[in-house]
Amino acid sequence: MKKLIYEALLTFALTCMVDASCPAVCECPSVPPMCPAGVSLVSDGCGCCKVCAAQLNQDCNTHKPCDHHKGLECNYGNDVMLGTGICRAKLEGRSCEYNGRMYQNGESFHVSCKHQCTCIDGAVGCGPLCTTDLPVSSPSCPYPRLVRVPGQCCFSVDCHKGAITPLMPPWKIKQQAKGPLDENENVLGNGNGWEDEQGYKHLTNPWAIVQKRCVIQTTEWSPCSSSCGMGVSSRVTNDNAQCKLERETRLCNIRPCSQLAGVPK
Repeated sequence: MKKLIYEALLTFALTCMVDASCPAVCECPSVPPMCPAGVSLVSDGCGCCKVCAAQLNQDCNTHKPCDHHKGLECNYGNDVMLGTGICRAKLEGRSCEYNGRMYQNGESFHVSCKHQCTCIDGAVGCGPLCTTDLPVSSPSCPYPRLVRVPGQCCFSVDCHKGAITPLMPPWKIKQQAKGPLDENENVLGNGNGWEDEQGYKHLTNPWAIVQKRCVIQTTEWSPCSSSCGMGVSSRVTNDNAQCKLERETRLCNIRPCSQLAGVPK
């Protein structure tokens, strides 16, 4: 009986604390925040706005809830009236061993400057921190390419700004490919003059040669290791520069575990 009374008082105190800190009218930014890699975008405790979830051992409150996809909850200790708590694992999951180190369930860590991993109940799932996508060509960045910058881990996009010899935009190249134009914009030649003037040569792509010799073999992604919440999926592929079989892992989330709470047994 005492336990039921304590739980009722605890629930009432938490409800009052949330209601007191929530605004009467929700005011949210027009654009949701961009969360770092591996951090979930969740609703705040008031159900108003989307925010970046707090991670393991980080401070949490009504406006910055913990990442429930990783099984974390805001722990206020013995004083539920505190405005700030610390994110702890909601359920006791298995720890992970990676490269000789142990990590708690729900803990995220960096294995390099390019990848971040998370321990999910004994399994480790990793995701990239660097983007390999090139932006679409535009007048402000006509020739985007990924270049390595000294002192930086990830590749950066180079738009050829500040180059000594300005490069011609793609829409100009198509025009030049037809040939040089006279004053009336009529085609005069075969259009190789610009490339010869700039000293460009058409070279064979070495990666294309490797791809021709390599028979790509990729298995299907394995089922998610967890039926709800965050889990890990893996596959084996040789789709890489060395054409070597490697195991790839990724985080997966079939559905939130909270959806199962209302399912009748």
